[in-house]
Amino acid sequence: MFALTNKVAIVTGASSGIGRATARLFAEQGASLVVAARRRAELDMLVAEIEDANGTAVALAGDVREEAYAKALVDLAVDRLGGLDIAFNNVGAVGQMGSISDLSLEGWRETLDTNLTSAFLGAKYQVPAMIERGGGSLIFTSTFVGHTVGMPGMTSYAASKAGLIGLTQVLAAEYGPQAIRVNALLPGGTDTPAATFKTPESRTFVENLHALKRVAQPEEIARSALYLASDASSFTTGTALFADGGVSINRT
Repeated sequence: MFALTNKVAIVTGASSGIGRATARLFAEQGASLVVAARRRAELDMLVAEIEDANGTAVALAGDVREEAYAKALVDLAVDRLGGLDIAFNNVGAVGQMGSISDLSLEGWRETLDTNLTSAFLGAKYQVPAMIERGGGSLIFTSTFVGHTVGMPGMTSYAASKAGLIGLTQVLAAEYGPQAIRVNALLPGGTDTPAATFKTPESRTFVENLHALKRVAQPEEIARSALYLASDASSFTTGTALFADGGVSINRT
């Protein structure tokens, strides 16, 4: 039920963390991959690992904020791998932090472009390709921040990630008749290179925010992405799926 045999998937933010773990898992489950990120060397290493495990993957480095890159990723999936069935739009950045009076317009725009506009650009080209295949699964990485929890100093991050949930709901309603499912995945704190905890003390603080009193490993979030990508979630669309270790409900 979780198999992705004969499926083609795009995974953005694939050079490390959740994106990298998800790309490897999708390949293990039989999908052919287009992996995307800014760092070419890391993508090439990922492709080599997937191919060494008898999987199929191609890499294209670029900036998800650029429309030409969003189109190129889909073109690569179609031309080299035969189509597109799954897109995991995973790129994200915390961006400039601080009080709103100190937040620059440039910082605001950069965070929204990275987290929200990139998702719009991805979907703009991914959806038509999925329609050509008779349907598909579109996934955005959002967050609990700005959805169930307000965290001071994270204005642009919260706004951009909350926007992804609105985008998810509209696209799910709009393209459900064409058998395209659209969902947002909301991870909790995750042990990635981009994690906001930089000291043992900050890590302990973040861990204690969660009901499980720990942060996730990227592979744990990848398994939730696999659920949304696969037929296991065949009647799931328009949702904000928590994989947050209980941070949204914890008060201890």
